Amino acid sequence: MRRTAFFSKEICFWHDPGPCGPFDKPGGFIQPLAAAEHPETKRRIRNLLDVSGLLDRLLQPASQAARREDLLHFHTPRYLDWLEAQSAQGHGNAGECAPFRQDAYAIACHSTGLAIDALRAVLKGEADNAYALCRPPGHHAERDRGRGFCLLGNIPVAIGTARAEGLMRRVAVVDWDVHHGNGTEQAFYADAEALTISLHHGHNYPVDSGDSSDRGEAAGHGYNLNIPLPPGCGGGVYREAFSRLVLPALERFQPEVIVVACGFDASAMDPLGPMILTSRDYAWMTEQLRQTAERLCGGRLVMVHEGGYSEGYVPFCAQAVIETLSGIVTEVCDPLADDISRWDGQALQPHQQALIESLEPLLDDIHAG
Repeated sequence: MRRTAFFSKEICFWHDPGPCGPFDKPGGFIQPLAAAEHPETKRRIRNLLDVSGLLDRLLQPASQAARREDLLHFHTPRYLDWLEAQSAQGHGNAGECAPFRQDAYAIACHSTGLAIDALRAVLKGEADNAYALCRPPGHHAERDRGRGFCLLGNIPVAIGTARAEGLMRRVAVVDWDVHHGNGTEQAFYADAEALTISLHHGHNYPVDSGDSSDRGEAAGHGYNLNIPLPPGCGGGVYREAFSRLVLPALERFQPEVIVVACGFDASAMDPLGPMILTSRDYAWMTEQLRQTAERLCGGRLVMVHEGGYSEGYVPFCAQAVIETLSGIVTEVCDPLADDISRWDGQALQPHQQALIESLEPLLDDIHAG
């Protein structure tokens, strides 16, 4: 059994983005929809951890809200001032598809604080690995605006804070959310000490980012690895991408810690993604990263929660990841995994293999410091 720390806060479940759907336009003809990013998917994770008995066997440290000086490691003062002021007025939209209601800024600071404290706990040796149940999510937030349900860049701020505290320099971020991690990419695009890897459905969201040709700039050229995947990818594709791209990239880079942008919207049940992963696939990817972290960086592995919009299925995916992190096995059984694993398309297809092979030369520019 490993010392796995679980970070969450009740107030993060109170974040309210209000109606936010693709059909909600002024003068539209459909009843407004609640935002896909709502508290139930995250709350149900904690509920399942609790009723399964797993939560009681995890470390549950306290967490503090991110300070302004922490946020300034990534965000501009102008954006933070605007977000805080607009939040105090009770409503606003931080950017593209990033609406919010009252207290959003304060709640987002607590969400970012979870990521900061999870990374800090692992780097200080207070835990072997950690899971931060952040809400609102963060990987789409950019320096000067929110985007895609995200208000603050949880991972870039956490990394910036840890660096400022002298806890580490070289970090690898693996983003397996079905949507491109554009905010994290922006944060480290010219940084040779940050390897950013994003596996995502190509041009899903944001539609204008995530190409494999976007490789970083200046000293950071080669250290941004985008793996845009076609729709309908199952476990076979993700295993191949991990084996031939993600894990070799990590081996070449030799990070001091691995951070995962842990979205579950590539699952087969998700309404915002076209992939067909099961909880077992997330457990497999977690185990691959855990073993790699053991070899490269003393086991230091931090999961920061991002997307995932199926109330019923997201909790099983998170449970599988946290059981794998901790080495604790419960009686929880995924009720859908057997059926989904037999769906057509789970096995690696020739066109998918060709795509992954075409990206292998990108690894040549990744080097250890």
